[in-house]
Amino acid sequence: MNPNGPKDTVVLTSSRETLVDVSEDVQEQIRKLCNDETTARKPEPRCSVEPRLSWYIPFKRCADMVAASVLLIVLSPFIALGMILVKLTSRGPAFYSQVRVGRDGREFTLFKLRSMMHNAEAATGPVWSTARDSRVTPVGKLLRSSHIDEFPQLWNVLRGEMSLVGPRPERPEFVAKLDWEIPYYSERLKVRPGITGLAQLRLPADTTLNCVRRKVEHDVYYVRHISPWLDLKLLFFTAWRLAREITVSGWRGVTLPKDDDIEIGFQHAVGLAEFDLGVARLPVSAAPQSAPESDAEESQSISENDLEMASVAQARE
Repeated sequence: MNPNGPKDTVVLTSSRETLVDVSEDVQEQIRKLCNDETTARKPEPRCSVEPRLSWYIPFKRCADMVAASVLLIVLSPFIALGMILVKLTSRGPAFYSQVRVGRDGREFTLFKLRSMMHNAEAATGPVWSTARDSRVTPVGKLLRSSHIDEFPQLWNVLRGEMSLVGPRPERPEFVAKLDWEIPYYSERLKVRPGITGLAQLRLPADTTLNCVRRKVEHDVYYVRHISPWLDLKLLFFTAWRLAREITVSGWRGVTLPKDDDIEIGFQHAVGLAEFDLGVARLPVSAAPQSAPESDAEESQSISENDLEMASVAQARE
């Protein structure tokens, strides 16, 4: 580690790590652009990635304004329905606002329909969410699977803070550390962040540094090769995936719950969910601290209980 760099240590943990292969052509484009292999620490900048079609940037902004205005009108009934469902099923506001980092590092407030319990990070601090996050409400799970919770971000597009297509905006609590750990992370800030994008369509949500590295490769590729044709393709595949996931969510509403849903419901019912929040943590402390003895004893006790429950289940079989 560079002794002159920050002494804070990034620690990422997750209950489930998903690795997705990145296409060789994207990796090759990144190597040609930057002429440097990805390392575990931030190197000295060797290049500045700029869009090849610089004339398209102002045209893209005009197209975003028109498309976002139309989409906000068309999708407003879904947003209103989501607001009603959130208010009827959980305490707290219907909308959720969060500070994100946009173009050139400027911070802005992003709006979403709330899909988690109110004040979900009160006990954990800033953390990444995962697919089995127990803080997500039942209605929130439906909103997330159908992406209806993302529709209010069209207002961010109208305000000029986001685009329909672009790199996903990250939280400022994570950006400084990710920029230090991952080379060329800041190059993804050369364009406005987007509701959808190349990395969002090809890769899962961030849970580890390796996931972020893969997304940075896709984001830098998009920044360099941004074009009307690429944006149209990404919008088409986004609409296709959205229609498919809404159909799947509707089908789940009329079928029996799956094993994962039953397991999560069981944990909530017997009070085990508090021991496994299913979140990917990115602590902002100076260094990881050893767990207190009481925590270790509690973890050991939980493990023994799990083994006892497993033996009882096998005996019943």
